[in-house]
Amino acid sequence: MTDGSAPSGDGAAGNRSHRFDRLPATTEDRRVPDRPTRTGVLEWWDERFGVDPSVFENHTFWERGSGKIWAFAGESPSPVDIEGLGVAFLRTRREHWKPTLEAVQRFGGHATRNVMALSRAEAAAFLAGEDQERDWDGDWGYLVVAHELAGEREPLGVGLYVHGELRSQVPKGRRRDFRED
Repeated sequence: MTDGSAPSGDGAAGNRSHRFDRLPATTEDRRVPDRPTRTGVLEWWDERFGVDPSVFENHTFWERGSGKIWAFAGESPSPVDIEGLGVAFLRTRREHWKPTLEAVQRFGGHATRNVMALSRAEAAAFLAGEDQERDWDGDWGYLVVAHELAGEREPLGVGLYVHGELRSQVPKGRRRDFRED
């Protein structure tokens, strides 16, 4: 079975912190309670960011632990007991799903909604981890934050927009200071 419900060697089905289980295609295929589905993930990216589901046509989605979703460009047996599989993609066991920096940098270029474009100075502050007061007439919540580079819109990472403030979600270890003095 490749829907994420195949038992581990000890015969128990469920979320395991050390094992990747493929997401079931639909809720009807789900065997582990509350496990996200492929359909649900595709619908969320489409509704939140306008990323067409066809963008993920060649990707499989996997849960490792509880709510840590990974995207893999290929196939693999399920479950699989390895350290990494593709890219960390989405966190789902919170009130609001949150895309990862890697997912936004890889797939955010396809986004047509909830993309906040920043100037050079604003982008530098964002990458340094600074929060910024911003006017925004789009949705509150997680955004694709982008900057124009060489004539193309490039996704920088994930921002959280609430109460007139763009909060940088760039992890501390990935922050960089590109600000000019």
